[in-house]
Amino acid sequence: MDTCNRCFLLSLAFIVILFEDLGTNVFGFQGDELIEAMADSPHLSARQGIYNVEELEADDDWQMVQTKGNQFVVNGQPFYVNGFNTYWLMVFAADLSTRGKVSELFQQASSVGLTVCRTWAFNDGQWRALQKSPSVYDEDVFKALDFVVSEAKKYKIRLILSLVNNWDAYGGKAQYVKWGNASGLNLTSDDEFFSHPTLRSYYKSHVKAMLNRVNTFTNITYKDDPTIFAWELMNEPRCTSDPSGDTLQSWIAEMAAYVKSLDAKHLVEIGEEGFYGPSAPARTQFNPNSYATQVGTDFIRNHQALGVDFASVHIYADSWISQTISDAHLQFTKSWMEAHIEDAEKYLGMPVIFSEFGVSTKDTGYNSSYRDTLIGTVYKTLLNSTKKGGSGAGSLLWQLFPDGTDYMDDGYAIVLSKSHSTANLISLHSTRLAIFNSRCSWHCRWGCRKKNSLETFLFQDNL
Repeated sequence: MDTCNRCFLLSLAFIVILFEDLGTNVFGFQGDELIEAMADSPHLSARQGIYNVEELEADDDWQMVQTKGNQFVVNGQPFYVNGFNTYWLMVFAADLSTRGKVSELFQQASSVGLTVCRTWAFNDGQWRALQKSPSVYDEDVFKALDFVVSEAKKYKIRLILSLVNNWDAYGGKAQYVKWGNASGLNLTSDDEFFSHPTLRSYYKSHVKAMLNRVNTFTNITYKDDPTIFAWELMNEPRCTSDPSGDTLQSWIAEMAAYVKSLDAKHLVEIGEEGFYGPSAPARTQFNPNSYATQVGTDFIRNHQALGVDFASVHIYADSWISQTISDAHLQFTKSWMEAHIEDAEKYLGMPVIFSEFGVSTKDTGYNSSYRDTLIGTVYKTLLNSTKKGGSGAGSLLWQLFPDGTDYMDDGYAIVLSKSHSTANLISLHSTRLAIFNSRCSWHCRWGCRKKNSLETFLFQDNL
């Protein structure tokens, strides 16, 4: 049986298990039709809802994620993303007393079908730093990142690895400026990270060290490891000293090309929030506020740089518009997403991932029902793109935490064991995407009525 067909049957089994306790026939089949439809496969016991996962994994080639037009593909199959952020995995893995939380998180994420995690591959000059000074690394911390990558593969989760921060947390561009001044430069702005040749060389050295790293757990060089979904140039780059966007555009063009010169296999993305700039004045109407046009980013122009493979956008209505949540946040989320999906199709010809989105429990008016509504809005908007073959390629929740890490919570943490309705919502979306990713394997024997029932499950408006 081909891999595509096996994935479809696995997804089908997952749905049976997911809705078994509810007594719900999600496909609209009558009686035992669903069981009969699966009975031909020797790999699946529909009565028990058990799929031979070990056989699937043994046969499945763990290959690089690539792009084909405006969609992601793996081994020729579509790959729509339901994922999450947990930025601190490397730091937790560096301490043996907390390392187990990394495995626990991946296990929990996998249990609800999440397939991509975005995390930091940097910690510059801070506590438990990876890069203690330019090109000087703490080997124990690097081994901790090795562990994160190896554990992700065990749970079939791919990683987007971000290479530096715009903000001060974990060092960021401010730390690079401090290093530059310590070496005798006279730098007066953190934005000189983007323009000064010495600081550009520091960043390139970090990129080179990261891409050429040989994982001490797997013996696979990072630039050859399909577990890595993509390299992210920077978390939320901004260059407010140059609102024209020219400085940041120059940096993006140089660094995307540099990453590709060392690693032509992996995808590259910028890490932007998605604000529109001077090159597209008509699109600035979609920005959340007037300040967004002044931060030096330019969504369409930036993503037209050679070497950038897909677009990244963040969604924080509660930070950008008002900390008092309202239906206006949901309206903004929908229009913000639709604008960027349209731009990715019309101007960029690439997929777009909404790589951070969430709502804080600290917001005025917050409740868990609103959080589910916001997440559902993101998922619905993506499914509307998916069914048209559009550029909406996935989303990454900010952020997923395992049990016992509440003290790290910035207000956005989702602990699945404590958030059953949210976990069910995530799981349902994962299931829909898993089926959609394997739809090309459907054969005529399923019959039009059954196929239409699956279409109903994929796109019915019940999130």
